[in-house]
Amino acid sequence: MNRVFVHPRVAERHPDLSEADVLEARAGCERWAPRLASNDGVAVGFDARRRFVEMVATRSPDGDWLIYHAMTPPSKKVLAEVRLRGR
Repeated sequence: MNRVFVHPRVAERHPDLSEADVLEARAGCERWAPRLASNDGVAVGFDARRRFVEMVATRSPDGDWLIYHAMTPPSKKVLAEVRLRGR
């Protein structure tokens, strides 16, 4: 199916990011990397306000994605994981 959902916890933990912000950042994804040994992936992208957003999502067996973590700005760890910065 490849639908994308944002877990409500994202906005609870990071009130500066709305569901729409996260979906826009996912649509404007700059880099993505799979997390080996899981169905998770990590990505960074820009939302409509041009903020750089970090996202972590898991893929369901039917192909849908659930973004369960998002924050801005991205951490150095995530930037290294998607190869935008050296470790």
